[in-house]
Amino acid sequence: MKNILPLLFLSLTICLPAYAQDATVPLDQQVYRVIDRYHIKYNPENLHTSFKPYGRARVATLAESAEQDLSDKSEADEYNINYLLNDNWNYTRHDRDNTSRRTLLRYFYEKKSDFYSYESPEFTLRVNPVLGLQAGEDNETDGLRYLNSRGVQVEGSLDDKLGFYTFLADNQAFFPGWVNHRIARDTIVPHEAYWKPFKDGGYDFFSARGYVNYQATKHISVMLGHDRHFIGNGFRSLILSNYSAPYFFLKLQTQVWKLQYTNLYAELTADHERRDQLYPKKYMTLHHLSINLLPNLNVGVFESTIFGRDKGRFELQYLNPLIFYRAIEQALGSEDNALLGADFKWNIYNRVQLYGQLVLDEFLLSEIKAGNGWWGNKYAIQGGAKYIDAFGVSNLDLHGEINVVRPFTYQHEAPYTNYQHYQQPLAHPLGANLAEAVAIVRYQPVPRLTLTAKAIATRYGQDPEPRNVNSNFGGNVLKPYTTRNGDYGYSIGSGVQTDQLYGEVNLSYQLLHNLNIDVTQVLRRANAADNAFDQKSAFSAISLRWNIPQRQYEF
Repeated sequence: MKNILPLLFLSLTICLPAYAQDATVPLDQQVYRVIDRYHIKYNPENLHTSFKPYGRARVATLAESAEQDLSDKSEADEYNINYLLNDNWNYTRHDRDNTSRRTLLRYFYEKKSDFYSYESPEFTLRVNPVLGLQAGEDNETDGLRYLNSRGVQVEGSLDDKLGFYTFLADNQAFFPGWVNHRIARDTIVPHEAYWKPFKDGGYDFFSARGYVNYQATKHISVMLGHDRHFIGNGFRSLILSNYSAPYFFLKLQTQVWKLQYTNLYAELTADHERRDQLYPKKYMTLHHLSINLLPNLNVGVFESTIFGRDKGRFELQYLNPLIFYRAIEQALGSEDNALLGADFKWNIYNRVQLYGQLVLDEFLLSEIKAGNGWWGNKYAIQGGAKYIDAFGVSNLDLHGEINVVRPFTYQHEAPYTNYQHYQQPLAHPLGANLAEAVAIVRYQPVPRLTLTAKAIATRYGQDPEPRNVNSNFGGNVLKPYTTRNGDYGYSIGSGVQTDQLYGEVNLSYQLLHNLNIDVTQVLRRANAADNAFDQKSAFSAISLRWNIPQRQYEF
């Protein structure tokens, strides 16, 4: 029973015919910002943007569409489109400038995008080194703050039927002060799984992600692996974000006509603090249906369930790919944690995108009308807009977003059913009990240089005793809602009300394909009703990144 997900995958691969399959574009804010631009401009119906990561073949098709309209594009647009074509060269038929003039020992960098590549009718292979070096200082800690990541990335395809990807990196880090505070509260390094102490105040951890992706039929793909996912079109996701550590998953994705239907089955870690023991397991099942009502209007609906059973047993009834999970819950007599909701995206005049999300955990309409702050009214709402080439300025992109999450949303009775994995929220990084406004300005004045400015204003409620499980005002999703301080009187900011402003300016210059140098300045201030929670952070850093995204700590 415990091995049901691999067995299901094997049965599908044996029983169903196969067609061409691809790898996916790794989650990276900088790359997906470029993809977003051309999705808004051209509205390709074959690219549903609500479930990330995207397949490389569909991104290549988007880049080919953009390439046909290069005559009136800026130099930065031409550079971006060629970047997408070069980065996805094994899935495009168009001519592209992807033959490197910097050949090394004849066999290396034959393609601009890859240290080593091989292509034949049956097999493609791409191998790249991974390097992330960052050095900086902040005002809350002594000594150099740094990150040292080294690894390798390998991807390719076999027989036009199977795509594969793996990413491995060894890391040592000394984090700035506000990140250290978060680690101390949750005993986990953000975005990562198992870690070890490193020297005095540092952390040592190993990052490993990978999957195989099989095209079971012309319209159905089956992916099995260990990675993250992101649902939505916003800066944050209130449904499923890529904040937590990677997890083992099986994803079935069906795309036909105007529909994309995704089934995600994941094995999560309920609690990690018991060292040298097998960590307790729990599971997530999720359905997401994306519908292109119009070429420029998309609506999605989703449902998910988090559950745990004795001795890590998987509940087989949740494998049903079409049923309403709440019906299963009731039929089983379980108290599993079910969420449901919707999302939408509307592209207007090829310049503006409006989007949003609604997540319903629990609520009673009568209690909402009463307006008395009942703890069980648990929901989350997001609304946002993107404006590309703003005010007629080429490659100036504006992005604004509002997020509101009621107290106790995502919490449940125990670690086996709350909405977290490896001590990290599966949705918003701050958990719940928050209202947030995000403003982002991105400008690409010349092809290789991107300037990004972010301002994030958040009001949230902290617990007076963060590490005490019995001090619970609904913000920390790791705590059981049974430890709440009463049933009524909860609003955004309940507990220790905190007003936080996070500001970041980043200059990123691409020296060569996927080789970037970044200069970053972060200013963060948190003013709390209890002065003991006040924080003022200033962090300055310079980074060199090669085939690895920026590490973000925007909380």
